[in-house]
Amino acid sequence: MTTGEQRVLMLIDDEPAQCRLISALAAREGWRTIIAGDPDTAVAMLGTRDGMQLSAIILDQWVPGDDACQLIEELKRRRPALPILMLTTSASPLLAVEAMRAGAADYLIKPVAPDRLLEALRAATERERPQDELQPLTEKMPAKLDFDAMVGNEPKFRTALAQAAKAARGHGHVLIEGESGTGKEMLMRAMHAASPRSKAPFRIINLAGVPANSIESVLFGHEPGAFAGAFDRQIGALQQCDGGTLVLDEVDRLSERLQGKLLEMLETGIVRPLGASHGFRIDVRLLSAGNLPLGELAKAGKFDPVLLEKIAHTAIKLPALRERAGDIPALTRHFLGRIGDQPGLRHLSIADSALALLKAYDWPGNVRQLQAVLFRAAVFCDNEALTAESFPQLSELLGEQPQDIDGSFHDGAGVMLYTEDGNLRPLEDIEADVIRLAIGHYRGRMTEVARRLGIGRSTLYRKLADLGIDNAA
Repeated sequence: MTTGEQRVLMLIDDEPAQCRLISALAAREGWRTIIAGDPDTAVAMLGTRDGMQLSAIILDQWVPGDDACQLIEELKRRRPALPILMLTTSASPLLAVEAMRAGAADYLIKPVAPDRLLEALRAATERERPQDELQPLTEKMPAKLDFDAMVGNEPKFRTALAQAAKAARGHGHVLIEGESGTGKEMLMRAMHAASPRSKAPFRIINLAGVPANSIESVLFGHEPGAFAGAFDRQIGALQQCDGGTLVLDEVDRLSERLQGKLLEMLETGIVRPLGASHGFRIDVRLLSAGNLPLGELAKAGKFDPVLLEKIAHTAIKLPALRERAGDIPALTRHFLGRIGDQPGLRHLSIADSALALLKAYDWPGNVRQLQAVLFRAAVFCDNEALTAESFPQLSELLGEQPQDIDGSFHDGAGVMLYTEDGNLRPLEDIEADVIRLAIGHYRGRMTEVARRLGIGRSTLYRKLADLGIDNAA
């Protein structure tokens, strides 16, 4: 923590092992945890000296006694400003809706990763800096595993999808870079689903959620006695994914030594567990993701340039949402459609005033944050449509937003007409962008694309060949 003041956390839970784990994790950032084993004790502790100093509450849904949502309502009635986080084993969106309507600030699914828990605590309590980022809400809806679920027509985004679709059909390693929340994991899942290895083992390792001293064991495995506490043999993720695909999220967190060991494995095809006298030959495809530009890290001597070349047989850059603001209306309607399909929620439309507000924000948390904000707005919406009033935090951050002369809001076409020096782009380049946009908008249905562009299918395919456009774009 940045201040010397120790924050107090109440954990309402009756599982000793989980209490010790959460207390230890929270202590990393200076939290002191007090434990309440049941609802009555929790309510009573609000009036104690520690209870008066509380900064947050974490409630396990399976605490015996009162219904969890009733307990949240009771706690919020007594302490309205106190953020409450729900902890549960269920991924049901209905529980998320009920918990949030009762007053929960966020909803964590067990087993919760250490970084996710600390992120949720920071988001719930650091209200003094609302300009940094709106409160994140974990995505509660299961993601589709295909490229059609990747919504957007902006040229940079469509180019990234075209690269990914082409790379998915091969066996080379792929590096996807982009800011947190841009959709890197979703894109890698779509690539695996479209790859020749789609039926083979697939695993995602988020290196940020693995203790630094455990990464080597998690990736390479270990033999009994390899280190203190290694009582059993553990097969590493690389060996588990033999014949399949391993995703390394936040690969920039690998230490210099482990970068060298991973490079050796990629060059030899042999993985050697800790403490093992021999290695195992494997065939694994790596899909790596990074929030930081690895090229710059390599130039600064912080990432092995040879390893970078190995894992980036194909390198893809996902643009930030602020770089594709023209996609916000389509993304918004897509997310509202998915949200409306969830139990306990309704299908909502959205007013032009709300879309104008969403387009004006720069979305530091990118697409993930947009979905979280829409989910929260939908939970509390009593009308048939979201309006600007449905997003009070955005309104507060942005203030009065200008509208067009007629008070309406217009979607951007996503096609650039001018070069950086102010001159018009060549007609051929503009035409190529329009065709790419149409292919993306109509999900690759070429008959519909040709009809909407007012040309025949044969003419469309001739233009694709003349302009060098891959159909996947």
